[in-house]
Amino acid sequence: MPPLPPIPRLGRRTLLLYGLGIAIVLFSLGNIIWSTIHFNRVGSNSWSAANSKAQFISEDSFSNNLRHSANEAVNIVKFVAYGGMFPENDNENANAIIDDRIDSKSKDARQEESVNHTDESGSIIPFELSVNHLKLITHAPGKPPTPPLPPHASSSVPSEDFLPVVRPNEVTFRWRHRPRVGSPAADAARVKAYRIVARRFVGCDNCGSKGDGDGVLWDSDKVVLIDNEHDIDLPTSIRWPAEIVLDIGHMIEWRVTLWDMADQPSTSSWTKFAVGPEKEDDWKGEWIVHAIDMATFHSDRRGDACEKWYMRHPLPMFRGLMPSQSLQSILHDDDQLVSALLIVSGLGSFRTTFDGVPLSPSGPVDPPFTDYSQRVSYRGFDVTNFLVGDDNIGSHVVGITVGSGWWDHRPVTGMAKPELLANGPLTVIAQLYLTTASGKVHITMPTKGSTATWQVSRGHIKESDLFTGEMIDLSTLTEMEGWDTSSKWSIAETKLSPSQNHWSLPVSYITNITQRERREKLSVMATAMDKSEMTTTTTRSGYLASPIGQLFPSEIPPILPMERIAPDEIHDLGSGRWLLDFGRAFSGMLHFDEGLPQPIIPHNNTYPRAHGFGDASEKQWSFITVVYGESLEMTTGDINRVLVAGMGLHDGGPRHNAEPEGAQDNAFCFPDDHDGILTQKDIYVYPRSITNDMFSRARQSHFTTHAFRFAEICCTSEPPTNVHALMYRTAMQEWGTFDSSSVLLNGGYELVKNSMRSNLLSVQSDCPHREKLPYGGDLIANSPAAMHMFDMSAFYKKTIRDWMDAQWDNGAYTETSVWQDLNDYSGIGKGAGETVWATAPPVLTVRHMQHYGDLDLLKESIGSHTRWLEFLNKEFDSGMIKKGYDKKLKTYMGDGSGLGDWLALP
Repeated sequence: MPPLPPIPRLGRRTLLLYGLGIAIVLFSLGNIIWSTIHFNRVGSNSWSAANSKAQFISEDSFSNNLRHSANEAVNIVKFVAYGGMFPENDNENANAIIDDRIDSKSKDARQEESVNHTDESGSIIPFELSVNHLKLITHAPGKPPTPPLPPHASSSVPSEDFLPVVRPNEVTFRWRHRPRVGSPAADAARVKAYRIVARRFVGCDNCGSKGDGDGVLWDSDKVVLIDNEHDIDLPTSIRWPAEIVLDIGHMIEWRVTLWDMADQPSTSSWTKFAVGPEKEDDWKGEWIVHAIDMATFHSDRRGDACEKWYMRHPLPMFRGLMPSQSLQSILHDDDQLVSALLIVSGLGSFRTTFDGVPLSPSGPVDPPFTDYSQRVSYRGFDVTNFLVGDDNIGSHVVGITVGSGWWDHRPVTGMAKPELLANGPLTVIAQLYLTTASGKVHITMPTKGSTATWQVSRGHIKESDLFTGEMIDLSTLTEMEGWDTSSKWSIAETKLSPSQNHWSLPVSYITNITQRERREKLSVMATAMDKSEMTTTTTRSGYLASPIGQLFPSEIPPILPMERIAPDEIHDLGSGRWLLDFGRAFSGMLHFDEGLPQPIIPHNNTYPRAHGFGDASEKQWSFITVVYGESLEMTTGDINRVLVAGMGLHDGGPRHNAEPEGAQDNAFCFPDDHDGILTQKDIYVYPRSITNDMFSRARQSHFTTHAFRFAEICCTSEPPTNVHALMYRTAMQEWGTFDSSSVLLNGGYELVKNSMRSNLLSVQSDCPHREKLPYGGDLIANSPAAMHMFDMSAFYKKTIRDWMDAQWDNGAYTETSVWQDLNDYSGIGKGAGETVWATAPPVLTVRHMQHYGDLDLLKESIGSHTRWLEFLNKEFDSGMIKKGYDKKLKTYMGDGSGLGDWLALP
């Protein structure tokens, strides 16, 4: 090891300080070694983060911390010994000392990293590339095994589970970076230069070169940040140049190269995104719907909201055909197909297949929860693999299954108020972009009403609701197998029918209510507007469905299965009932990898509470129920449904005295067989007495989520084989960690994180079962913790936009991002939610800017936040006096109630 330079003879004082420096060295090294071994966690290194706005994480915390500690300790020694001055040209010696202390493990890791990443040897590695805060997700971590596909399904597989889609004028690149294991600290301290290269995506091996220079749309060249004339920090984001126009329908690959302070480069892997429709004129497709469903929203149709809701069941499924000649007509003159982008959206929720193959494991709430009368997001899917190659010659079919979601869920009013949400029949919109080698983009398969390209039929989902669960008809599921493949395509029936597996032409979505009329009606209800100020008249005839808002690319990752959890214990409760304990609570549902066993009928045909299905029993149908809950009854061991009662609706039942038994019997649209408590419950039914092993086809519910630790399955003679729980949440990256020597602190941290995971289903909700609503109070209290635990950059950007949509014309912000008239009594009136809770949007904007450096969001939202502050400046004092405070706002004189500090400890 090279020795330190000789110490100048500056006297005894300097020697004592030199000794003190050595002591500090030993202490620092011992401390960092102990803490690294103890924590053994990947973490950010503050010594580099302080010099760069971009974030990074070391992959070998031990060696990097050791290197950092040694480097800092040597600097301390030199600083002390030389009276606060460093000898010239000493960097090489210092770095040599540090390099000599890197163990063989670190050197091996450095060599492995070089092989796996690139053949370049720069000290700074770029990773986690994102566009508009969105990252490509190739495989959901908790993705279950693919169920058996129809006999004629495609053998191709999707390229990824989530493809970011952006509008052509809103492309912003970001990435994180970290030091290469074993690299000199001085070299990795800052980024000296960067280069971005973007090229047109080519999705087949024989239709064009994938060389670095082929199809390049933009090359930033090497942008120098630090040299003799410049000293600039790396920007937090890089915008796509405005002069280069992106074509809608193209998919783009891009990567970034970073140069370290030694001017050595390191290049990321390629990632990709797609360019989607921006304006209404970009859409050839239109919203389509089952004709019978659309008719239930006409003023002439008799019946109350509940009766009409049942008329729209079973739920519809949509499919579209692209005949082989259509593709051949596009690929003329030897022009080859290089990419295919399918754009889809659906209300309430949707899942898409291509030639019988699911394109993503998402589904519970997709598109994300917004005010659908103002904004609806769409997804993009790369389906190139299904259309290129000799094996894919022929016709192709797109299938779309839909669930009720927040758009058309059961009209039961409790904590959530569906009558205040945008509402209409289940509907879809889609179109397919085909890009050829010449660069031309062709739009095909647009959804259109009354055209032979698209068809609709009732399907296998008899009922779907975010709160109560899903009912799946296994007989129809079996009979309709292959419905989304060309082998089962048939000519549409001319006669309408509510029957399942009856394919007819869809109709266009129609409404006579304008967005302005709906908005003014809600404003008057919220007292944000006086009725005399309305500029619209109430529509009482025609189609009364809600208007559908502007389509835009999904701002956040979809809700995906993020973990696949095996039960800790399975208990036999008797009478064919099985209790599964997963050890912790989360949001999701059960997945039966090998299906369900055959059902049995309990003794005396008496089903345990909440497991009955009266209609099926009367018709002698076979069925199996799954009931979910977070805790157990202390006396019986049954699932305690009261604590997870959907929307708070329960009568207590025979063992609870909160309300008389039967109090909910006459509640509007309360579901049958829930025994007085709105229950989290999935039902698998086979409408025949002889099942012929059909329950083995059951896999999972799709368009609902349940909050549970425990699940009861009833009634079977044995528990399911190979059953797992799927934990669903919005698929942002989880990156924060914490560990300590205290079991209590560690447990508290995991408790908070697990609660956070359960409440991130496209909105940050207050509870994942009873209300599922986005309250401002939770954001005020929990957003700092959430930003530590997860990459919330895209999620909170969408959250702030949700509140901007909900803001009333007078400037008042609401308590929830979609107005639900829940606690407006605690605000100052005129549509404002409780003041602190309603101030979540500006508070969250500031925190987002501080955490992610995104000034664009601040520029976009500052006008809305200013209007809120102007509203408070005008209305706060008088509003507080009306609530019961004295004129000086010092003493409360009234007898009302408000929202207190829910985080107070007992």
